[in-house]
Amino acid sequence: MIPTASSSFDFNNDSHRRYNPLTKSWVLCSPHRTQRPWQGQQEGPQLEQLPQYDPTCYLCPGNQRANGEKNPSYATTFVFPNDFAAVKSDQASYEQGTNKEDDLFKVQGVRGECHVICFSPRHDLTMAEMTTDEAALVVSQWRESYAWIQQERPWIRYVQIFENKGAAMGCSNPHPHGQMWCTESIPQEPARELEAMQEYQQKHGGCCLLCDYVDRELQKDERVVFANASFVCLVPFWAVWPFEVMIVARSHAPDLMALDQQQQHDLADMLRRMTCRYDNLFECSFPYSMGIHQAPTHAPSQQVRDAAHIHLHFYPPLLRSATVRKFLVGFEMLGEPQRDITPEQAAKRLKECPETHYKHAIKTNGHHH
Repeated sequence: MIPTASSSFDFNNDSHRRYNPLTKSWVLCSPHRTQRPWQGQQEGPQLEQLPQYDPTCYLCPGNQRANGEKNPSYATTFVFPNDFAAVKSDQASYEQGTNKEDDLFKVQGVRGECHVICFSPRHDLTMAEMTTDEAALVVSQWRESYAWIQQERPWIRYVQIFENKGAAMGCSNPHPHGQMWCTESIPQEPARELEAMQEYQQKHGGCCLLCDYVDRELQKDERVVFANASFVCLVPFWAVWPFEVMIVARSHAPDLMALDQQQQHDLADMLRRMTCRYDNLFECSFPYSMGIHQAPTHAPSQQVRDAAHIHLHFYPPLLRSATVRKFLVGFEMLGEPQRDITPEQAAKRLKECPETHYKHAIKTNGHHH
């Protein structure tokens, strides 16, 4: 017997699946479950006050790194090759030889480079507490590093710039820094997106998936957190993580190099404001993995380059407080990802977060002003 309901469908209370056109995947939404009690693991609150300089930190200016090299006394950003890189350039190329037709055991050799990008000499200054000008130095360093790889490493096809923030995301050093993994193959996530964006372009008479998506989101205004002249920050319709957001360029730009001065400044503005809202959500240094998806440094075709539209993903693990996180387990590993709080509810919460950092806000009666 097929179950029936007397009332009409309610997106805020009834289970439904949402499609992600960027990765061609689905997410299950179960909004009625937000009421369930939580007695599981709680992350410990991060109460430690970090010093501005830590003599034992391998990222602080003037300190020694694991390989014995000494950091310069840098004043803004600082880039160096990762001493424990996941890929390396000095390895033999791998030919599959006679096994080319093997459909069960496929292997590709991957050469590449990994770089670390320190955001600031200060051990305790995260993006959330930076000024827009300080954040702009990070954006300009990303551009510089991307351009250098494109120019000097013609065999590298993709540059994945990302930041892991917080112990909950496996970040081993609290000194604010990001990474840049550069590989001769285009990694799976951006490759899937680029493929979906090309297909969308062919199907919709040359229109861009993300240009169209941003226009629709701005019209609806249900999931937009905030925007400036060049970028929109929103909780995607298909978000998996509770407070996941995307920062998307409002006009079509394939990569960091395509951004003009104003757009670069506006990107820095978005980064500072969004990370500050994150910290204010649960009044903690909010953990996340963040990364840029853009055109390959050497695209296999002009179509791939034309389809690319620069955007940033933020994937934060926290669910209902500074200590309660979401786990992607069970049905989500074996079935499909699932969320309780709807993207619309999450956007509303983030919209209400102030853009003055809670550490700098004046407290009266236990409330921030």
